[in-house]
Amino acid sequence: MRRCVGCGRRAPQNDLHRFAASDGVLVAGRNEPGRGAYTCRILDCFERAAERGMFARVLRQQVRVGPELRRLYTGVTNG
Repeated sequence: MRRCVGCGRRAPQNDLHRFAASDGVLVAGRNEPGRGAYTCRILDCFERAAERGMFARVLRQQVRVGPELRRLYTGVTNG
């Protein structure tokens, strides 16, 4: 079980997207080394986490959140 950094919902790891930091840049991937931050598979959760600085807080370092990560959520709606 992992917690979404956007909404706080607990869910199995496979139901969430995992992110990590690589040279100060947020990257997506289950096999990326280091601390991980998870979001639901909903764009709203990703955007909320980015706006509130939750990725930096959970990963314990400043990270640049690139707009290209939004492609992970294409076609996924809330509700």
